[in-house]
Amino acid sequence: RLARLGLVTVGDLLLHLPIRYQDRGKVRPINSLRAGDEALIEVEVLEARPLRSGKARCMLSVSDGSGQVTVWFFGQFGPSPAQFKPGTRLRLFGEFRAGFHGLHLFHPEIIPANADQEQLSPVYPTTEGLSQRVLRRLVKQALALQRQKPFLREMLPAEFRERYQLMPLEAALERLHQPRRSEGVPGDQDPARYRLVFEELLAQHLALRQARRQIRRERAPILAPRGELYKRLLANLPFTPTGAQSRVLDEIRTDLASRTPMLRLVQGDVGSGKTLVAAGAALTAIETGYQVALMAPTALLAEQHARNFETWFSPLGLRTLFLSGQLSQRARREAQQSLLNGEAQLVVGTHALFQESVQFKRLGLVIVDEQHRFGVHQRLALTTKSPDGLCPHQLVMTATPIPRTLAMSVYADLDVSIIDELPPGRTPVTTVVINSARRDEIIERISKVCAQGRQAYWVCPLIEESEAVSAQAAESTEALLRKALPHLRIGLVHGRMKTAEKNMIMDAFKAHELDLLVATTVIEVGVDVPNASLMIIENAERLGLAQLHQLRGRVGRGATASHCVLLYDEPLSERGRARLSLMRATQDGFKIAEEDLKLRGPGEV
Repeated sequence: RLARLGLVTVGDLLLHLPIRYQDRGKVRPINSLRAGDEALIEVEVLEARPLRSGKARCMLSVSDGSGQVTVWFFGQFGPSPAQFKPGTRLRLFGEFRAGFHGLHLFHPEIIPANADQEQLSPVYPTTEGLSQRVLRRLVKQALALQRQKPFLREMLPAEFRERYQLMPLEAALERLHQPRRSEGVPGDQDPARYRLVFEELLAQHLALRQARRQIRRERAPILAPRGELYKRLLANLPFTPTGAQSRVLDEIRTDLASRTPMLRLVQGDVGSGKTLVAAGAALTAIETGYQVALMAPTALLAEQHARNFETWFSPLGLRTLFLSGQLSQRARREAQQSLLNGEAQLVVGTHALFQESVQFKRLGLVIVDEQHRFGVHQRLALTTKSPDGLCPHQLVMTATPIPRTLAMSVYADLDVSIIDELPPGRTPVTTVVINSARRDEIIERISKVCAQGRQAYWVCPLIEESEAVSAQAAESTEALLRKALPHLRIGLVHGRMKTAEKNMIMDAFKAHELDLLVATTVIEVGVDVPNASLMIIENAERLGLAQLHQLRGRVGRGATASHCVLLYDEPLSERGRARLSLMRATQDGFKIAEEDLKLRGPGEV
C-alpha cells in the first residue's frame, strides 16, 4: 500500500507532505457548525439503518441536543449498523457538508472518548486501506530516524541558504509534519514549504537543462515536405486556422526541418485549437514518410483524440490506431504489427505506448498532450522507439496555462509557443459564485435547462484525502439528485470505475441519452459535449484556479449561451473570495494563472 503512494524509503516518507491540517482541540456543538467546517462532535445515536443503493451503506441520525446530523458509512469501509444502538455515545471527527435536509458527515473518524487528540493533526495523501493514523505514526518514526542519522542530506550550503533566506531542511520537515499550534498552520507561502519548493524547482531546472543538452546531441530526421496533406485537410474542414494557430505551426515546421531534435511546448487556453496544430505537425512528419505517436494521460482523452484524428485523416488515406491497455491480445498484436510494418501512420495511446512490445518502422514525431501529467523520463522514453538510430522530434501540449515567470523553471528543456487567440464563434461562459446553501435554486435551474433539451454537469471534486471517499461522496450526491430530479436521466462517472464503464457513460452523455452527469474531476481534460451548457462545481473554493478553468472549459462548446456555477461553503476566506471573484471576472487562462501566482505564491504551481 505504501508503494502505491511511491513510499519506499524513509526519505520518501519525510517528503510525503500533508495536504492540510485538522484542529482537534475541542468538541463543538452542532448548531455552531456550517458546511465546510471540520470539527469534533460528541453525539448520541438516534437511529441506525442499513441502506442499499448500489453498495451497502449504513446511515446514522445523531444529535448532541443542539442539532442533528446525518452520518454516512460506505460498504467495506464502514461499520455495521448493529454497532450503533440508539443511545450509544460517539465522538466523530470529519468535514460537514450541506445536504438536502441539514448537515451530512461522510465516513467520519470515530474518536475514542478518552483519547488525547493532537491539536493540529496533519492529513496526508493516502490510498485505499492505509489510514491516516498509520501514516502519521510512520512519518513520526521517520522524523525520529532523521534526527539520529539523516536519510535526507542537506544539499544547499549554509551561505546559499543565507543568501536566499532558506530554512535548514530538517527544521522545514519538522515544521510541516508537526506544526505547533502557537505558530499557526503552515500555509502555501510558509518558509518551510518555500524551502522545499525552492530546492525541488532548482533540482528540476538543473535536471531539465541536462536532459536538453543530452538530447540536443542526437540527430533527428529532417521533416520538410511541400505541405500537400495539410492543405487537403484544411480543404475538408468547415473552419480556417486562426492567426495564432498558423504562427505556432510555422514555428514547429521550422524546428522539424532541422537535424536537431525539436523540443517544443505548445501552450493554449481551453478551446484555442491545439488539436489542429498537432494535426498539422503530424501531417508534416507523415508526408515525409515517418510515423507519429500521440500520447494522452487518460484513456478517455486518448480515445477522443483517436476519433478526431480518424475523422480528419481517413479521407486523406491515412490509418490511425488507438492503443490502450483495454485492447484484447489479438487486437493489440494486430495494432503492433501495423506499426512495425508501417501500415499505420499515426498511433494514439496512453502509457501503453511505453511498453517494449510497441515498436515502430520509422517514428519521426512524438506528440504528448497535457505535458504536466507526464514526467520527463516518460516523455524521453518514447524518443528511443525509432529503429533507424535517429531521435524523433518532440511536441508537447498543455491547456493548463503556466505563468511566463515560471515557464523558464518548469519547462527548462523546452522551447515554448503560445496560442494566444481563440477561434471565432466560441460561446462565452457566464460564471456565477453562489453559496451552497442555495443549492435548491441550482437544482431548479438544472431542471429548466434540461427541459430545453440541453445537458448539465455536476462536479464533486476530490476534496478528501482518499479517492475512494470522494467516489462515495459523488455516489451519494447522485442519489440525492435522482431523488430531487426523478424526471431526468442521470449518470455517474468517477475515477474508481473501469475505463470501459467510464467510456460507456461518457458516450451515453455525448449521445444525449443522459441529461445530467455527476462526476469527479475525471472530466477535467478533453471531454467535448457541445450540447452541455451548464456546469455546477461543488466546493469550488477547494480547487486550484487552473483546475476550475479546465472544468469550466467543458461547457461553452456549442452555440448556446453557457453558465458555470461555483458553489462554495462558508466560511470563505478573503483570499478564497478573491480567487473565486477572479474566475467570475475573466475567462483568460493566462491572466488567471498570473493572478493566481500573485494570490498564493509559487508553492503549489
